[in-house]
Amino acid sequence: MPMLQSIKWENNTVYILDQRLLPDKVEYLKCTHYEQIARAIENLSIRGAPAIGIAAAWAVAVASKSLNASSSEELFSDLNPVFQRLINTRPTAVNIKWAIDRMQNLIKNNRSLPVSELKDMILNEAIKIHNEDIQINKRIGEYALEFFKDGCTVITYCNAGALATGGYGTATAPMYLAKEKGIKFKVIACETRPVLQGARITAFELMQAGIDVTLICDNTAGALLRKGMIDFAIVGTDRTVRNGDVANKIGTYSLSVLCKENNVPFYVAAPTSSIDLSIPSGDMIPIEERSFEEVTTIKGVKIAPEGINVINFAFDVTPAKYVTAIITEKGIFKPSEIQYLRLRQ
Repeated sequence: MPMLQSIKWENNTVYILDQRLLPDKVEYLKCTHYEQIARAIENLSIRGAPAIGIAAAWAVAVASKSLNASSSEELFSDLNPVFQRLINTRPTAVNIKWAIDRMQNLIKNNRSLPVSELKDMILNEAIKIHNEDIQINKRIGEYALEFFKDGCTVITYCNAGALATGGYGTATAPMYLAKEKGIKFKVIACETRPVLQGARITAFELMQAGIDVTLICDNTAGALLRKGMIDFAIVGTDRTVRNGDVANKIGTYSLSVLCKENNVPFYVAAPTSSIDLSIPSGDMIPIEERSFEEVTTIKGVKIAPEGINVINFAFDVTPAKYVTAIITEKGIFKPSEIQYLRLRQ
């Protein structure tokens, strides 16, 4: 497994890898208050749906330790502003709410316990969520490994890697496992404007792991697909809904259409924590809009005219018809089968 961790717990403190600084600098933010973690989620110090879900769980654990509640009811009440603050940090990824729901249910189901014991349970739940994610990603990788043959070339978008999760990544998990098994393959990483997660993070972590990776501008993907240079695509997801529509980093939809046009399979790696069966279609997924400065500047250098109008959606929705299959820790499913996933659990 890759050495760098997106988030870790050491000496009763949360440390978050500041991914804004990659690949130039590896630096961890020391977080002793839940608000520091919330800000790290908002400003993209930590990003990736599974990773921010883990961060939210750690934020609740950190907050609970600092509260002086005398009962479980008071603890739950005192944590309500924390829950809401975290849920509001980034609206598109469902993993934050998923983690908060787990914490809330834990407290509700153990109201009879002493507060000190309940706080320990909250901490252990955060540890459990973190460790589970690593195993979930590895299982996704094991299922997706069947697509990796000697000599294949795979294209990926944004960063659904180890640094977007607790470990291994979702879309990158089969890459790490294929590397371990000695399978020879190549990865094409799209740069992913405007924040360049593909260039700064995916290319960085795959190179660190010794995986053969080539970086391209986003608008090069179509040319490579048309030339027959890509065998399949695999991406992550921030929220996949009941009809199989997939919300992921802006530009994913474009890549899926290009794959369909060129008869190249398009796979989505989706832990069940990123699947939201409460939403019937992608049209209802809230799409985050971010600062215009992400588009008009790169590392503080202006690349556009002052005062230019900007549209900066952080995510787009890929309709299910462009998705070949969705790979979860429970198996590989057609998009139309996602609505029945819980019945298979």
